[in-house]
Amino acid sequence: MTDFPLILQAVLAAVAVTAGIWDLRTRRIPNWLVLTGLLLGFLLNGFLFYGQGVLRSAGGMGLALLIYLPMYVLRGMGGGDVKLMAALGAIAGWRLWLGIFIVSAILGGILAVILTLAKGRLRRTLWNVGFILAQLMRFRSPYIAREELDVGNPKAVTLPHGTVIAVGVVTLLILARLLPS
Repeated sequence: MTDFPLILQAVLAAVAVTAGIWDLRTRRIPNWLVLTGLLLGFLLNGFLFYGQGVLRSAGGMGLALLIYLPMYVLRGMGGGDVKLMAALGAIAGWRLWLGIFIVSAILGGILAVILTLAKGRLRRTLWNVGFILAQLMRFRSPYIAREELDVGNPKAVTLPHGTVIAVGVVTLLILARLLPS
C-alpha cells in the first residue's frame, strides 16, 4: 500500500462507506456518488501518477466491469453494485481493486451463509447454486427457469452488496496498515 497515497485511501473509504450506508438503508446506490467516485478516481490518479494514473484508473474500472457486468446480465447483481465497483476500481487501480474484490467476495460468502442459515434456506440455497452452475454450463440464464434467482425478484434472498463491499474496503485498508509490506 506504500504506492497508494493517503488521499486515494481516504476517497476510496469515503465512497465505499457512503455507498454501503446508502445501500443498507435504501437498497440503492446513488448515481451521483458513483459518478463522483469515478471522476475523483481519474482526476486524482491522473494528478498523482501523471500519465500512468489515467491508465491505472482505466485498468481498475475495466477489470471491475469485466467481472461484474456478466453477473448483472445474469441478474445476480444489481446495476448500482456494478457501477460502485467500477468507481472503486477507478480510484484503486486494478491491483488494489482485485484485493477489494477478493476480500468482499469472502465476506459476502460468509454473510450469505449466515443469512441462509438464519432464514432456514441453506439446503435450498445449495440446491440453487448447483442449478446455477448446471445452467451456466449449458449457456443458459438461470433466472429464466427460476424467478427467485433474479436479484430483482421479491422472492430472492439478497444482501445489500454495497454494504458488503464497504466492509471489504475498510477491512482491506486496515489489514494493509497492520500487516508489514
